[in-house]
Amino acid sequence: MATEDIDDPEPAEDGREHKVLAVLDKAIAAQSPLVRKNIARARQRNPEATPAEVLRTLERMYVSALTGTGAAVGGAAAAPGVGTGVALALSAGEALSSLELSALFALSVAEVHGVSIDEIERRRTIVMGVMLGGSGSATITKVAERTGQHWGRQVVAKVPVETLRQINKILGKNFVPKYGTKQGIIVLGRVAPFGIGAVIGGGANAALATLTVRAGRRAFGPPPTSWPEPTHII
Repeated sequence: MATEDIDDPEPAEDGREHKVLAVLDKAIAAQSPLVRKNIARARQRNPEATPAEVLRTLERMYVSALTGTGAAVGGAAAAPGVGTGVALALSAGEALSSLELSALFALSVAEVHGVSIDEIERRRTIVMGVMLGGSGSATITKVAERTGQHWGRQVVAKVPVETLRQINKILGKNFVPKYGTKQGIIVLGRVAPFGIGAVIGGGANAALATLTVRAGRRAFGPPPTSWPEPTHII
């Protein structure tokens, strides 16, 4: 009986991890086909824009979109007559949208840098590595046994898939508690009364987006000086 009590928490934790990573995979699958369209949108006003200019536009689009979804849900949650249950449901849906936006941004940055994202393991590494920031970078370079500042190009594009699976297993264990904790704090903030939720929701999402943008810059380093023709014909 004692053994059963000791063993019980582990399956529960494994179940939570599986659910979060399943949502992550769903977000990646939904956004992967939209990467080139996202880049085309960033180039819409200036088709002759350099990769560096397009990256800055992608960053602005991402921060603006993520901030907007947080503020909108926060404002709706604080509206008169909206109960806490409805507010939490709205925030849960927005959390998925935020994850999809982050996946689209990370994969778009990789595409601009000419990094192959054909395989699911590479997509997972890119998205989790960028969203985890410094801890993701440290894990990737350590497991891959590679040195250098820009893991996005040195590791994801060149390391064998089997090694990426090992990396993703560790990243996944770090991603679940960190992502869950951040979202939990933001969700609670959004249900604050008197319109405070809109400020908290938008501000918190803006802060998270800014950190993700910085992580993307560190992951891939300086942008290419020109477009790789076979990849970026738009």
